[in-house]
Amino acid sequence: MALVDETPEVSFVVPLHNTGESLPRLLEAFRVAEIGCSWELVLVDDGSVDGTFARASELARDYPVPVTLVELVRNFGEHAAVLEAYRRARGRFVVNLDDDLQNPVSEALKLLKHLRESNAEVVYSSYTDKKHSWPRNVASWLANRCATFLLGKPRDLYLSSFRALRRELIGRIITYRGPYPYIDGLILGATNRIATLEVEHVERADGRSGYTPRKLIRLALSLLFDFSVMPLRLASVLGVVLCVVGALILVEVVIETMFVGQRQLGWGSLMGALAVFSGAQLLMLGIIGEYVGRAFLTVSGKPQSLVRTVIQHETQTA
Repeated sequence: MALVDETPEVSFVVPLHNTGESLPRLLEAFRVAEIGCSWELVLVDDGSVDGTFARASELARDYPVPVTLVELVRNFGEHAAVLEAYRRARGRFVVNLDDDLQNPVSEALKLLKHLRESNAEVVYSSYTDKKHSWPRNVASWLANRCATFLLGKPRDLYLSSFRALRRELIGRIITYRGPYPYIDGLILGATNRIATLEVEHVERADGRSGYTPRKLIRLALSLLFDFSVMPLRLASVLGVVLCVVGALILVEVVIETMFVGQRQLGWGSLMGALAVFSGAQLLMLGIIGEYVGRAFLTVSGKPQSLVRTVIQHETQTA
């Protein structure tokens, strides 16, 4: 038996997290797809606790194409897992999709075709009808609005985890080693050749999304504080506005004292003003503290992800 060692044309990247019984269906969907060129699978187990990695290793032994399995030591989040998968991918084109098959493999091939036929370096998917839960859809809507404001994202671009990228763009973004990765922020900072394609989004077959409210908040904080200084600028603007308001109040007090005399009225307005100014100061301190804390963790070497095991299953021929 000889190992076939050739560089694949396409790498399909899938982060796994407690994929469970969906894993055989995921691998079978790729097996039966008519991809039409050399390809590989890169699967990254993001700290699953249901035996996903062992099951994936077993299923990949006799797979007809090369499969790279990466096991992270704990759950680092989808974006860290995907970046680790990008570093292991060898294809000229890389297609990134989730493990729940809400993005069918047939739709991944449409993204790939559109990327090949255009001069874009990344193609994002867009949906006419998303099948996620309403809290997830609301969170996605808010994240896209924030990205437009903070990162300069085009208004008509929908940021989705279902995307296809060229090798050149992959090479630019995998150098990022910060502990709080946000892939779309990296992409927006690395290219302006961005295209979109409308694809189908289907219902989740089983299980539930791994995005808990806590994880969504962590992702939002990465968007706010790791790829933009806009919060600091907003804090500065808020400080200037409050200074102007304070100066106007001081002028009003001086004029009232000169022409009316001192009065004992105004306790409520004084307490209200103190509450507003104190709250604003604490808000600005919190924003600055968040930046300082993240900078400290980056400088101190907090890992983006840690790999426990890497298994490479190559295609075998007689």
